[in-house]
Amino acid sequence: MGVPTTVTRSRESTSEPTPSSSPPGATTNPPAQPILAPPCARIDQILAVVFTILPMLALAAAVPMVWGWGLSWVDVGLFAAFYLTSALGVTVGYHRYFTHRAFTANRALRNGLAIAGSMSLQGDVITWVADHRRHHVFTDQEGDPHSPWLYGTGVAGLARGFMHAHIGWLYNRDRTNAARFAPDLLADPDINRVSRQFPMWTVISLGMPALLGGLITMSWWGALTAFFWAGLVRVALLHHVTWSINSICHMIGNRPFSAIGKATNFWPLAILSMGESWHNLHHADPTCARHGVKPGQLDISARVIWVFERLGWATKVRWPKPERVAKLEMAGSDAR
Repeated sequence: MGVPTTVTRSRESTSEPTPSSSPPGATTNPPAQPILAPPCARIDQILAVVFTILPMLALAAAVPMVWGWGLSWVDVGLFAAFYLTSALGVTVGYHRYFTHRAFTANRALRNGLAIAGSMSLQGDVITWVADHRRHHVFTDQEGDPHSPWLYGTGVAGLARGFMHAHIGWLYNRDRTNAARFAPDLLADPDINRVSRQFPMWTVISLGMPALLGGLITMSWWGALTAFFWAGLVRVALLHHVTWSINSICHMIGNRPFSAIGKATNFWPLAILSMGESWHNLHHADPTCARHGVKPGQLDISARVIWVFERLGWATKVRWPKPERVAKLEMAGSDAR
């Protein structure tokens, strides 16, 4: 597949490209609502910097701490538990359920997924979903909030695009208009409430590991190390894994399926991303509940959805159909 042409970023697009699959709640005809909401306040930008940079500093400090002191099995266990909870909240909840409606969830599961996703510190559920639906409507074109292909195809342009897609876009004052891209969530009282409670879930996400670490070890030191590992380092690692889907998985990897844009499959991130790095299939078939559709492609999120279906909490799951997968793969082969 060829390299896309360079585009110029602007606050508004005068025309809207046709997406490969319209995300639920997203308007694809001439807009009744503007694409962007009013710019975010400066305090929101400051908080974005704090809650992305502080965990990154903790991640940078992790190596010397592991080398000499400060890591216990309690920390490891809490890290794993909170990582899985918040990561699956993003992948199963924010992404596959709320954004793409890959299945139908009962009320308890719906609210639980919104809360678990909030604990990832990646923003409230409505904002996250609006941004991601906009990404699918404008994939790797003008209007995509985090495409790495916005600054040219030379070395400098690609480096700048990578940084923009990975983290830089978070500091932009532009805000996706949720009234346009997520009206279904705005109309849901439960999800509105969880969205407004995002600051509280942020405090709980960072404070609960410290509380549990302190109670399990009966020491202030146990509380401190648990806060560091299962709070800050866990958030930082999950941030970078999620951001890597926006950056790496639109630049590096293979593209076996036909999809609009440059989304790739990148196997090294499959486990940490809970299956999200099978990104080429996702852009080829956005509402599919499983992204890793080929033999050997581990997709933990899809397995969790399968468990929810068995328990009766999830219904109408959109599992991949072999004939559709084969058609997409054949179209991808023809495009190459």
